[in-house]
Amino acid sequence: MADQTSHGIGGLIFDKKKRAWPNEFNVFLALVLIIVLFEALGQILPYMNNQSMLFDFNEARDGTILNMARIKIIILQVAIIGIISLGVTQVIISGGIDLSSGPLVGAAAMIVMSFAQTELVNGNPNPKAVFGDWAFDLPVIAPLIVGLLFGALIGSINGFFIAFAKIPPFIATLGMFLICRGISQWWTKGQPVSFPTDQYAWIGSGMMPVVWFIGLAILLHLIMRYTVYGKHTYAIGSNEEAARMSGINVRRHKIMVYMIASMLAAFAAIVLSSKNLTAQAGMGQFYELYAIAMAVIGGVSLTGGRGSIIGTVLGAMVFGVIQSGFTYIKLDAFYQLMAMGAIIIGAVVLDQYRQQRAAAKA
Repeated sequence: MADQTSHGIGGLIFDKKKRAWPNEFNVFLALVLIIVLFEALGQILPYMNNQSMLFDFNEARDGTILNMARIKIIILQVAIIGIISLGVTQVIISGGIDLSSGPLVGAAAMIVMSFAQTELVNGNPNPKAVFGDWAFDLPVIAPLIVGLLFGALIGSINGFFIAFAKIPPFIATLGMFLICRGISQWWTKGQPVSFPTDQYAWIGSGMMPVVWFIGLAILLHLIMRYTVYGKHTYAIGSNEEAARMSGINVRRHKIMVYMIASMLAAFAAIVLSSKNLTAQAGMGQFYELYAIAMAVIGGVSLTGGRGSIIGTVLGAMVFGVIQSGFTYIKLDAFYQLMAMGAIIIGAVVLDQYRQQRAAAKA
């Protein structure tokens, strides 16, 4: 009993051997180890010429030993998909899955950009105009509302079929995956939509995607941790029948979960099209898989009921560092896709291992 201490409540015993780090700490540790690995590869691989991935010892450039240019690129790479992953996180915690978020980005971007166009381009009529004069130079709030309403519509349809028609989330959102991809291609017959107003272009300018990502992450963290909505989401994911018996309106809540997820995907489309100053039907390819991977890497359980927004943010950083690291060591694009696929599978295997280990301790 030398390593056990009385808790002082009801004779309970605290066993130091059974202490476990929070999942978020494990993800942070993995992030550090991955950075160290790529730094080591930069020194070991002969063609890298002793380069560093995140450090630049020429302080005269930025006044710091950090390679700020690469760090900014990493953060920008994950910010937009990270916004989607925030919505996907609460969907998975509730016991569902959302495969429609990637194509939704493409469809929402095409629709929103149509309401964000400016009338004149270099003094000439907009060559990519979708509508007539009434749709030119609208206040920036107009395309924002259109995009969020479109996201809410798609999410409510997903939620309705899952909650009321009892269609498995995988099938319902896979069907919406195809519908949204079709909408994006049908909207302008596959032609890109470009030349937004300056107000709209500001939304995704510079580091604004990172600002939106961090702001929404803080908001979603507070909601999931401290509100009734968050508690109900965890309860449904842990045991849907028990949640129903305790008085939670499971059907209504599921619709809300999918609506919020789709609205976040639509907002990601707004930020992406604003950043690129154009919208294309193919936008959002693989985004749904990357968002799910970020959540799972961050410790969100695919069986529902467990995970956190903080973990997902860290998972997004892990994902971004891996992507940038592959480019840093000059890994060919097709090898990168293979490696990212292996990482997604590995994240799911790790999640299953965590579940089995937790069940064995119970």
